[in-house]
Amino acid sequence: MSHEDILHTMANFSHEETQSHKVLMPRIGYTILAIIMAFFCIVSIILNSAVIAVTVKYRQLRHPINYSLVNLAVADLGVTILGGCLTVETNAVGYFNLGRAGCVIEGFAVAFFGIAALCTIALIAVDRVIVVCKPMGTLTFSAKQSLAGIAVSWTWSLIWNTPPLFGWGSYELEGVGTSCAPNWYSTEPVNVSYIMCYFCFCFAIPFITILVSYGYLMWTLRQVAKLGIAEGGTTSKAEVQVSRMVLVMILAFLVCWLPYATFAMMVVANPGMYIDPIIATVPMYLTKTSTVYNPIIYIFMNKQFKECVIPYLCCGRNPWAGDKSTSTEETTGVTSASKRGKVSPA
Repeated sequence: MSHEDILHTMANFSHEETQSHKVLMPRIGYTILAIIMAFFCIVSIILNSAVIAVTVKYRQLRHPINYSLVNLAVADLGVTILGGCLTVETNAVGYFNLGRAGCVIEGFAVAFFGIAALCTIALIAVDRVIVVCKPMGTLTFSAKQSLAGIAVSWTWSLIWNTPPLFGWGSYELEGVGTSCAPNWYSTEPVNVSYIMCYFCFCFAIPFITILVSYGYLMWTLRQVAKLGIAEGGTTSKAEVQVSRMVLVMILAFLVCWLPYATFAMMVVANPGMYIDPIIATVPMYLTKTSTVYNPIIYIFMNKQFKECVIPYLCCGRNPWAGDKSTSTEETTGVTSASKRGKVSPA
């Protein structure tokens, strides 16, 4: 290569680098985003790691129904480490400094682990329906069935997130330019077709599964309560507990994912529409904070995990535990439930 060609290449690289470092908001804004994401990453790593650790430590937690809860923690850790932590670094610098390869890796990793987590949430909904409502009679969720569901979650995510690596869709910078995601902005037919399929199969299907499953769960509990089968209002109390948990689950799902999905569809439907990069960044960060909400809602509202995880995090103490007798009864209940291979609905 001649000296002139080298200079020309360097000039082009410098121009592209300058363009890619376009400032979209004040430097303090990037610093604030870095601090916020650092906080959520630390909490997510602590909570999800604790869930995995106590499952390995306590035998009573290692039964089929809880496999999907642990799988959710693994997926959330993947989003945090390969997505959240990289976002902390790029925001601290003030621009995406990981290059094209880094953009593809981050975009794929966040999408892959994120959709696997969404599918796992849908799997948890199906788990609870089978355990609580028993729509298939005495059929229970065996280890083989649970592992099969988990395998389907990862396979489904892999199927729909690898096409951009081979030309159907792509991963590009989004928001204020410090993270990457599927390209919502391109108006090329090949890209629009991918985004539409991605929305339908990776968001709509899990969401519908969650709504139908928990709707059926609530309907079943109401029917049992009306028949007065429960003694001393036990069923009514269980219905209230499940209602509260279901409401929190659906709201968290909507808060974390609906804004992002809505934003993506708005961009695809109206290619010429201008959305301020700072506003466009908010939905993306909401999806990444779901890695903190998930272990709190899906695991810490489960008595089995709560009785094990909280003491694990608090050096053997449980600030929320009642008196000794109550604690003993709850512990006994956890052990007996684990022997039966069942999980309480809340």
